[in-house]
Amino acid sequence: MPVLPSSLIAVLSLLRPAFTAPTFQTFEALLAGMIGRVGERTVCGMWQAARLAGRVHHSVAHDFFARSRWSADEVGLRLLDFLIERFVQSDGAIALAVDGSVFARSGPKVHGAVWHHDSSAAPGGRFRYGNCFVVVGLVVRIGVLGQRAWCLPVLFRLWLPTPKPSRACPDPERRPSQQDLAAVLVALVAERHPGSRIDVVGDSAFACKAMGALGDPVTLTSRLRANAVIHAPKPAPTGKRGRPRVTGQRLGNPAQIAAAAKPSDWQHVDVPGRSEARALVIEGLWYSVFGPRPVRVVIVREPADTEGYRIALITTDPNASTGAIVARYADRWSIEVAFQDAKHVSGVGQARNRVKPAVERTVPFGLLCQTIAITWYALHGDAAADVRRRRLNAPWYPHKRDPSMLDILASLRRELIRTEFQAQAGRTPIPAQTNRPLRPPIAANA
Repeated sequence: MPVLPSSLIAVLSLLRPAFTAPTFQTFEALLAGMIGRVGERTVCGMWQAARLAGRVHHSVAHDFFARSRWSADEVGLRLLDFLIERFVQSDGAIALAVDGSVFARSGPKVHGAVWHHDSSAAPGGRFRYGNCFVVVGLVVRIGVLGQRAWCLPVLFRLWLPTPKPSRACPDPERRPSQQDLAAVLVALVAERHPGSRIDVVGDSAFACKAMGALGDPVTLTSRLRANAVIHAPKPAPTGKRGRPRVTGQRLGNPAQIAAAAKPSDWQHVDVPGRSEARALVIEGLWYSVFGPRPVRVVIVREPADTEGYRIALITTDPNASTGAIVARYADRWSIEVAFQDAKHVSGVGQARNRVKPAVERTVPFGLLCQTIAITWYALHGDAAADVRRRRLNAPWYPHKRDPSMLDILASLRRELIRTEFQAQAGRTPIPAQTNRPLRPPIAANA
């Protein structure tokens, strides 16, 4: 098996209880191959990058995904425990980002592969054949990695759409939606860390009943759909006969609320780390989704705008300030960056397999490798040196201030090579005595 740096072994040792002894060795080898591989990161490619091709049969690597006994949930939760302990303040909330992403596949026998609309495909999105995974990641700001928010993927679920009725199966069983799967993953985090406040952020698709049913320790902040109807809070009992009202008067959708507001209702908001904005804050109910749970609607304009709005947000957090709500939703973009890095830098989704266990664990393995690489770099990397090196090699890139995912992988790759070189050099036998070379004869010099 490959020789790993002691700094990386210290991080991986936290995950050892999630594996058997042989499976953990295979996990270390595949992780080293995933990081060290420069070309396509197929299973055999990772095995080759780990320098095990020809020494250990590649079926060991395929069996790791298809047959070995290990759970991506257990690995992700153990890694999440360390990330929270290391990068989240003891009295702070656990910030999670949820989203789904499509990883392209090919072949008619790949488990769960269907046609999806991939909105991340440029330009304008397109349909793509592959697997869709719902991902939950921890959103943190790490000082050595700059001011931007980083999303560290930790929990995953393969989403399978409900099949259409057919003559053979006229009433197919309904499968969980992406929102249902996201609620299950967030519930795992809440169960793992009872008593901690969990702030979930997602796009408008995840503002749903499943997320609202998670309870008070979990708050949701998302974009408000354009057709969402907001009502005023429940009025006081009138004492008249009949069923009391469950909502107040109808306030309308975001466009109607913004049009009915007075100019004095808009307040200036300082968003932490960003420019100023103007916001209209409404306390009310989105009864069709969250029921009687009170919500806060934040409709945002640019300072120069006089009509309409740029974005409408909704949150179930009653204590957050307006600027914090806007900044929290802005950090949602970190999970999109994580998907972009995973597909185009880390090579997640390039491994090919077909059976159900392998399909369900290969993409999560790649995303966990990306999280482990970022964690290692935050603890042992030299961001200043990497940024300086990059700016020297690319003088046309003077505005670079923080390391990227490519810098993180390159740094860990250099550490893997250095450790392997030192291990190879250490195996060279050292002679017990150094013999002086014989002095050449004088006649030969003449």
